[in-house]
Amino acid sequence: MSQSQRQARIPVYKKIIQDKIKEWMIKEFLNYRLSKQGYVDSDVLKTPLGTRIIIYAERPNWIIGRKGVIVKELTDLLSKKLGVDNPIIDVTPIQSPELNPKIIANRIAWAMTKGVKFRRAGMIAIRQIMDGGAKGTEITISGKLTSERSRFEKYVYGIVYKNGYDSRTKVQRFVGQVLLKPGLYGIEVRITPPVRFSDEYRIKPPGREAAAEVQAQQVSEGGGEGGEQTET
Repeated sequence: MSQSQRQARIPVYKKIIQDKIKEWMIKEFLNYRLSKQGYVDSDVLKTPLGTRIIIYAERPNWIIGRKGVIVKELTDLLSKKLGVDNPIIDVTPIQSPELNPKIIANRIAWAMTKGVKFRRAGMIAIRQIMDGGAKGTEITISGKLTSERSRFEKYVYGIVYKNGYDSRTKVQRFVGQVLLKPGLYGIEVRITPPVRFSDEYRIKPPGREAAAEVQAQQVSEGGGEGGEQTET
């Protein structure tokens, strides 16, 4: 191996760091460009044909654009500005938008920018979340709510896990911001999805053999009582 080839060779850990940095840059770029089109998240996958980018959105039609104009523009920008190798963009809708905390936080922020009171926006969001089948939710809005002094208000409905394994792995959380004339407001949304948690248990019905044994035992006990009565 020549000296130039040794210098051009990149260690594995540096290659991994470079790939992660580029993936983060792609996600930040998409979040900045598509924040008003209902962008939620994205996955970046390396394939033999190029870089496949899967975009998850609340409204895919807004991101695709008429005749795919927005997708073509994004492809050109990713290739030229970020140096992405042959980007291939796929847009996928979110299955349950009412259970996604980022979508709910963006809805609250959009409502507040349109002049809706923060309490009304929070209550409408709670109703949407619970109608979507969630077990519980917590919405915290902070900022200059009613005066020049910053404070926060919290709205809780249902069951919301705050600590433990379930809160870290199953409860979904997102923190967003919205800039209004009085200043910057923070919006935190926690959603407990309709899944099974560790503190829930179910009593399984007995099987056929166990049910037959219980029935035979009941019959034998009933026969024994009847025999004793006839003897007396």
